[in-house]
Amino acid sequence: MPAIQSVETLVVQLPTRREHRWTGLNEPIGRYLLVKLTDDAGNVGWGEAPALKDWGGEYQRYFGESTATTELVVSRYLSKAIIGVDVRNIVEVHARMDSVLKGYPYAKAAVEFAVYDAAARSLNVPVYTLLGGSVRKRIPVTHSLGLISVADAEAEAAKVVSEGIKTIKIKIGVDPKRDVEVVRAVRSAVGSKAEICVDANEGYETAGLAIQTLRKMEQYELKYAEQLVMGIEKLAQVAAAVDVPVMADESAWNAHDVIQIVERKAAQIVSIYTTKPGGLYRAMEVAAVARAAGLICNVNGSVETGVGNRANVHLAAAAPAVTLSCVVPVSTNAVDLDGRSGGIYYTDDLLKQSMTFKDGAIEVPDGPGFGIDVDEAKVDKYRISN
Repeated sequence: MPAIQSVETLVVQLPTRREHRWTGLNEPIGRYLLVKLTDDAGNVGWGEAPALKDWGGEYQRYFGESTATTELVVSRYLSKAIIGVDVRNIVEVHARMDSVLKGYPYAKAAVEFAVYDAAARSLNVPVYTLLGGSVRKRIPVTHSLGLISVADAEAEAAKVVSEGIKTIKIKIGVDPKRDVEVVRAVRSAVGSKAEICVDANEGYETAGLAIQTLRKMEQYELKYAEQLVMGIEKLAQVAAAVDVPVMADESAWNAHDVIQIVERKAAQIVSIYTTKPGGLYRAMEVAAVARAAGLICNVNGSVETGVGNRANVHLAAAAPAVTLSCVVPVSTNAVDLDGRSGGIYYTDDLLKQSMTFKDGAIEVPDGPGFGIDVDEAKVDKYRISN
């Protein structure tokens, strides 16, 4: 069996198409840690930690990571713990990582993605096969509008819908009056051509304020409202008071969190990440618990480069509970952009081939590993010192 031989870390910074922020985020997206793993049979796998120090769980239950912390954790602890492990033994990889360090799910996810990639390549199968198979071959994309002006949000919404996007997420949570106005403007711009959802990233201080604001938005036919307040308890108050389905994000990191959400009736939807629970293996656990409880899910993320976004796509392909459009990038190289904005957050990417985007959805790559190779020349181009 091929054994893990080496683990290398690299930091990259992709150029952004425009500033993309949400409530509480004060640093630029796209400066992330890559992990390159090689086994003794020559199989190479890549992972990514799209870690942002300003983003974490409710009440600092799960804290923000950064490229600096993830690089230290991977190089000093995790890489040494898994050297020599059979690259196909994902369970052992997690056991080794957890034995040397508690927490740090983004760092562990980056390593685990690389293991999955190399393991699947050693077997000449897609990663989704190792997750149980493919439920779907196309992943509908939700385009996220960050905290931009109302006029810019209106214009961008109309543009991305003309490009095939069918769901738009609007970042809110700073000023209720502005939030209602931007929802109105976006609905006016797209008419009935797209579904709209909102995400406050815990921005409203009280459940009462969130309820008042959401009731003013209900006339604009929201698909769901994501994490309006901090805390499962307050989220449950909102969910009990409004008709719009409530999604948990910052409150839902792992399978245990989902159990608490179900017990408190805090949400009808859970946003699953490949990173928050510590990798694909445990993300599938989150999806399984949600499905057993009758909750529906999407896959969300931290605006990954193409390296990490490959994991998003394979999770969405494999998890039966993921029935909603996913808030993931359409990872696209500069030569293929052609002026598009839908699902585009960077002006270039790190993959040898751009993801295929048709009729509002990413087509799941079915080659070995994650199905699209990393372009190491691009990695070198955008590599920076941490």
